[in-house]
Amino acid sequence: MAGYYSPVLDSMTYPVDSIRKNLDWVHLRSYDYHMSSKDKFTGAHAALYDPLSRLNTDFGIKNWISKGLPANKLVLGLAYHGYAWTLLDPKNNAIGAPAAGLAITKDGSMSYKYIKWYMTSYGATSVFNSTYVVNYCTIGSFWIGFDDVEAIKTKVSYAKEKGLLGYSIWQVPNDDTKDVLSRAAQAAEDQQKKQHLLFILLPASAIPFLLVAIICYLKRKFILSKVRQITDSGKRSIPPHLQAFSFSKIKAATKNFSEENKLGEGGFGPVYKGKLKDGQEIAVKRLSNTSTQGSEEFKNEVTLAAKLQHVNLVRLIGICTEKEEKILIYDYMPNKSLDFYLYDPTRRLFLDWEKRLAIIEGVTQGLLYLQEYSAYTVIHRDLKASNILLDSELKPKISDFGIAKLFKKDENEGNTSRIIGTYGYVPPEYVKRGMYSRKYDVYSFGVLILQIISGKRSSCLYGMHKNLNLLEFAYQRWKDGSALEFLDPSLDDDQSSCKLLRCMQVALLCVQEKWEDRPSMLEVSSMLKNENESLPTPKMPAFSTNEHKDVETNFRTDEEFCSVNMATVSDLMPR
Repeated sequence: MAGYYSPVLDSMTYPVDSIRKNLDWVHLRSYDYHMSSKDKFTGAHAALYDPLSRLNTDFGIKNWISKGLPANKLVLGLAYHGYAWTLLDPKNNAIGAPAAGLAITKDGSMSYKYIKWYMTSYGATSVFNSTYVVNYCTIGSFWIGFDDVEAIKTKVSYAKEKGLLGYSIWQVPNDDTKDVLSRAAQAAEDQQKKQHLLFILLPASAIPFLLVAIICYLKRKFILSKVRQITDSGKRSIPPHLQAFSFSKIKAATKNFSEENKLGEGGFGPVYKGKLKDGQEIAVKRLSNTSTQGSEEFKNEVTLAAKLQHVNLVRLIGICTEKEEKILIYDYMPNKSLDFYLYDPTRRLFLDWEKRLAIIEGVTQGLLYLQEYSAYTVIHRDLKASNILLDSELKPKISDFGIAKLFKKDENEGNTSRIIGTYGYVPPEYVKRGMYSRKYDVYSFGVLILQIISGKRSSCLYGMHKNLNLLEFAYQRWKDGSALEFLDPSLDDDQSSCKLLRCMQVALLCVQEKWEDRPSMLEVSSMLKNENESLPTPKMPAFSTNEHKDVETNFRTDEEFCSVNMATVSDLMPR
């Protein structure tokens, strides 16, 4: 369960006794205490401590524990975003300094990577405040507060000292949050690891060279045997249309996996841009060589690449398995991912209605191929804006098949006890019962369509009272006859309004609570193409917390309440 930093808030009180008895953990939202869109003073939005206020994580956790919830049922949420204020007086730049309001972005929120880029561009350095446990920097009259390595390191240590179940992050597409978390979490253990390394290397240096050569030979043989097991048949080391790259070639192509070549951080490892000697540009995903999940993703991607080829799927070019590495090499997509455009007020203007419609159609064709036209039925299970890559002509390519499931044509559904996926895109039957079918991707596609036509994030709250998720907000607007107000204002085109509204209604059909009420992808394709085909009336969408029987007539604002690009549901990190 996700909950706020404290069990007792002005408007609500959590049933702690029931939570203790029935739930495994509570994920604390320990950030957004202060935001530049509402506070006229600079503040530590994710303060661990605050000597002047109860708006801090330590107070909330102590409150949870005092109410009877064990510390080992609490998960500390770590924020990798920050807020920017405009100072009234640049010389007065401490925490709590008077401010005129937000700065830099439309709502003042900034992703971690954007903050670091902004600081580098202006030569700014961050200051760590141990009283609040926050980092901040000033650039002229702009003041930016966020959590950098020092703050995260302190919070990770705090979670361990308090005996919390663990800590988790809200991953932001294209951000290097995982790298920062690793450096912060491991900093305290580096010295011990170095000592262990010396203990191992010194005796090893005395081993005769011949023995070392034998070990290397056996290791090489072992690696090759693992490669042969990548595909289901085990008869080939890799599928015939894939290349086997040497590690040295990939290392050279990515400039030794340099930070300047880093495109982002995936669920199981970083992604780099590379350039081969012949000039071909590639995208290189370097999976963790110690992660079991990374190994599963590697095998999954290669197995599916052997079976699937479609114009709207990202093409896997080859792999590298030298030196215990698990590296996947793809075609490079120069226009990054769909979310790079949708949620930026300037870049979204590149996506006019014609381009957005082409993206919807391309993703539709990709899903049709996966579900209906390939030799197998494939359920992607992580369809989202950041996994829709755009080529040089902005044509969409579905990517990241690491957690996809492949079925024979006579199989329709599966079940799992390990729930993974991305917040906002996961259907209720999967969350509640671990069930996944073709309708899983139909649901995710419905969410994606709503985002494409509105430019809104699924991780935000909307409406006058900021209490409606994206699906509820879309449903309410559609039901009360003001659907046009839900759409992206940049798509102000009377000629396309009917098509937009049709896409909205199809999307609402895709996100209905019961999976059996959702259309198949064949039906979705038909409804989008045949404008004269009558459409069913959508039922209330999944995860609705508000009743829609009596729609408010004074619902006039499109305010949104959020501060991060995307939240990823991932396994909890142990203490």
